[in-house]
Amino acid sequence: MDPLPASVLPNGIRSRVLPDINGLDIHILEAGYERPGRPAVMLLHGFPELAYSWRKVLPALADAGYHAIAPDQRGYGRTTGWSADYDADLSSFRFLTLLRDTIGVLFALGHRSAEAVVGHDFGAAVASFLALVRPDIFRRMVLMSAPFGGVPAVPFDTADKPAAAKAPDIHAALAALPRPRKHYQWYQSTREANENQWHAKQGIHDFLRAYYHYKSADWKGNKPFELKGWTAEELAKMPTYYVMDLAEGMAETVAKEMPTPAEIAANRWLPDHELRVYSEEFTRTTFQGGLNWYRVRTSGLIGREYEAFTGRTIDVPSTFISGASDWGNYQSPGALERMQKSACTNMKEIHLVEGAGHWVQQEQPDAVNRLLLAFLRS
Repeated sequence: MDPLPASVLPNGIRSRVLPDINGLDIHILEAGYERPGRPAVMLLHGFPELAYSWRKVLPALADAGYHAIAPDQRGYGRTTGWSADYDADLSSFRFLTLLRDTIGVLFALGHRSAEAVVGHDFGAAVASFLALVRPDIFRRMVLMSAPFGGVPAVPFDTADKPAAAKAPDIHAALAALPRPRKHYQWYQSTREANENQWHAKQGIHDFLRAYYHYKSADWKGNKPFELKGWTAEELAKMPTYYVMDLAEGMAETVAKEMPTPAEIAANRWLPDHELRVYSEEFTRTTFQGGLNWYRVRTSGLIGREYEAFTGRTIDVPSTFISGASDWGNYQSPGALERMQKSACTNMKEIHLVEGAGHWVQQEQPDAVNRLLLAFLRS
């Protein structure tokens, strides 16, 4: 796979492919590579994004003296060697495999450690796993838009005692609401999810335009608040990009919130020529690689890997940056509070950036860069 053309990248960012890393040829964007010996900062994207989502952060890190590295993660973009077959081995998307991918990129570029790992959305889940398991390599952690609520506990002192009651079926409860609903993570794990989004009736470019708009601060309905618990009634308070109408796919869900031509023309954080980079990449790759991450989560593979580290906390210096209009801060009830009070023992600050929704580093890059650099220098 060829690198991204320089014409779509800001000055100072290089695109290249690192061969033979954990069974992949991994495409990366990097800045600050010209001077050897700089400390590394690893940037991990989420869904449905790419290394390109860090295009406004990479140059700022380079200007501050860092070697900034953003890979297209397994299942995305110009990274190859993974399978887009729904029936292929799902274990290749386990978190321990993603950890090995990231270490492989870091080491291939001549770094034994990174000053920080920065993760957004699903990339935040990988970043938290890296900081939990290899704090010797990843010395600091920055999470964006997805708080780390802690490692699940392994059942303790259960021998010769009655079995614990099973949790209520949240999916049946959502479907039984007066307005029947379903949780997006389980929808994204279905066989039909890729076809629905890849071959959206509105076309993949307009599908992504509506998806990004709906989860941004531009959609004025994004006024998030803390939910009281993991119940159908509470979850149904979230917008339909998280708790969908039962009978609709994601393409139909976001189509209802397609911005007007005037709103699209006024968009400065994701103009159409930048969105075209995403739409052309996903047109080529499909969404299945990214959707496999949801399948690993909903199948329980992630939870079982985390349980191997039961009782452990993230102890490296950490911070959290997110949009004030981002429902991702609250979609897992209680996770933000647990992150602050117990899961991360060295969480410096929580920053909720005004004027940003879920895509915080794209919507408000100046604020994000200022906060990120202040944390790295502290």
